[in-house]
Amino acid sequence: MSSREELHRKVLTLPREPGVYIMKNRHGQVIYVGKAKALKNRVSQYFQNDAKHTPKTRKMVENIDSFDIIVCKSEFEALVLENQMIKKYKPKYNILLKDDKGYPFIRVTDQPYPEFSIVGRQKKDNARYLGPYAGRGAAAQAIDTVSRALGLRTCRRVLPRDIGKTRPCLNAQLGRCCAPCTGNISPEDYAERVAQAIDVLEGNYKQLAAQLEQEMYRMAEEERFEQAAQLRDRLRAITRAGQHQMVVASGFSDTDIIAFVQGETRACIVTLHYLAGDFHDKEYTMLDGTSQEDGAELLGSYIKQYYALRGVVPPLVLLSEEIEDMDSVEQFLRTTAGRRVTLTVPQRGRRRELMDLAKKNALEEIVRAETGAERRRKSLELFGSMMGLPQTPVSFEAYDISNLSGTNTVGSMVAFENGRPKRSRYRRFRIESVANGQDDYKAMEEMLTRRMQRWKDGDEKFSELPSVFLIDGGLGHVRIAKQVLDRFGCTTPVFGMVKDDHHRTRGLVAPDGREFGISATPAVFGLVGRIQEEVHRFAITYQRQLRGADAVRSELDRIPGIGQKRRAALLRAFKSVKRIREADEDALAAVVPRSAAQAVYRHFHSEQKEETT
Repeated sequence: MSSREELHRKVLTLPREPGVYIMKNRHGQVIYVGKAKALKNRVSQYFQNDAKHTPKTRKMVENIDSFDIIVCKSEFEALVLENQMIKKYKPKYNILLKDDKGYPFIRVTDQPYPEFSIVGRQKKDNARYLGPYAGRGAAAQAIDTVSRALGLRTCRRVLPRDIGKTRPCLNAQLGRCCAPCTGNISPEDYAERVAQAIDVLEGNYKQLAAQLEQEMYRMAEEERFEQAAQLRDRLRAITRAGQHQMVVASGFSDTDIIAFVQGETRACIVTLHYLAGDFHDKEYTMLDGTSQEDGAELLGSYIKQYYALRGVVPPLVLLSEEIEDMDSVEQFLRTTAGRRVTLTVPQRGRRRELMDLAKKNALEEIVRAETGAERRRKSLELFGSMMGLPQTPVSFEAYDISNLSGTNTVGSMVAFENGRPKRSRYRRFRIESVANGQDDYKAMEEMLTRRMQRWKDGDEKFSELPSVFLIDGGLGHVRIAKQVLDRFGCTTPVFGMVKDDHHRTRGLVAPDGREFGISATPAVFGLVGRIQEEVHRFAITYQRQLRGADAVRSELDRIPGIGQKRRAALLRAFKSVKRIREADEDALAAVVPRSAAQAVYRHFHSEQKEETT
């Protein structure tokens, strides 16, 4: 197996030329194929600081044993070669769209009585091709719809050779076919019906319906009522067929809207097809192990594979974000389409509204695919992968320090199991080493030392060690924590939860100084954010409780004759200082001796008199 140093040395020899790089594992299998403007610059990024990689990239890099390169003349040549090699090797860490899904076409033959059929690919012949469609079922339904509406044949008789040789089929008897096999309809009239069917399939049924309606009225004015009735029936059938086709068909689109949306545990790429401003169809692909930072790369890879498989590209493709090498990808799509193709990221207006709709559809697919348990499980898996842990963490303990101007310093410990709070394992600490001062490092050291000592002594309340320790603080805090754990021989990983200038979670920091950005990975960002908020809330709540208790003690301690026992008795009976203040002398005497009750009553009511004078 190649060492990381050997891979680094190989990277240094690479040219700064466009090309394709092929990553392989220790078995020699191709696990990733990518293209680059400058091979040396791009490939070297994989072997730099792992903490900057997304979980998907980090997992891939862990499995790289060797790599090869192919230098190309241009970025465009590299892009085409990359696409070919992805098809050939089907690498594990590339987006792999199913080649067997198929985007069939409807083929209309060029003969006197044209036939409709479903084919997988377009050929360079004289036939007319419509599509592609989302599947063979959608294509077959489209053919059936227009054939019924316009009375087209669905048989396999060879016309005009077989005209008059056999009896008409059942469809003719049911009025579903105009029966060209009988010779009762001319090739010109039949071709006109086929042309109308093509108009419907291409989404132009409204224009066709307007022409038929106009012709129907003309026939009625000329009192040719039988022909007008036939046109009326055809108009109704075409309108129904056209409306149905707009729902089920996925014909050639004037515009495609493609959006990448990252959920908590997975991402979704949605494609909406529009024809002449009307919605036709939606397709989507779910992606695992991704982050928001992967969006541009994944979107670019998806577009190249998707249109290479589909074989047809609309003139306009709207993207949710910029992709690398937009110009090269446009050129690639132009070669596929045989004409100009525009890629753009909409910023405002109707196009932006359509993009928002595509994103909403992607988010809906993610929500349907994710369950609460799955989100939590995936969050833990992503955390383990991002932090480079040997196993997926199951449990966390988080620690925070709180004080008020250096007084009432307290520490809090919260526990999470399987991504959820485990409140029975929450613990609170009154910090003694800095009771009247502010030294978060020393307070953290005391709290963790006491926690680990209880563990070492076999205290059942502290017997379980977590998979990961999290410290609310930066590098200094986490290094203090690591020193404490080392003294007790504990090898559990520990990370600091770092906040930005706005007091929001920014990332995690390891004792060796490596910082892991988590904001682009919603699952991990959400998990760490929840833990950090909970440990902070628990610390603040305890600190406030102590502050309130101190205020109560100081108020009652000022009254002559009220010691610890009588103070406790009064608080037990009246629950709060406010109620003690409002009680009369007899009520107070029912709890403490009369002399003490008089002292309490005079204390509060003499203060009230002073306030009113």
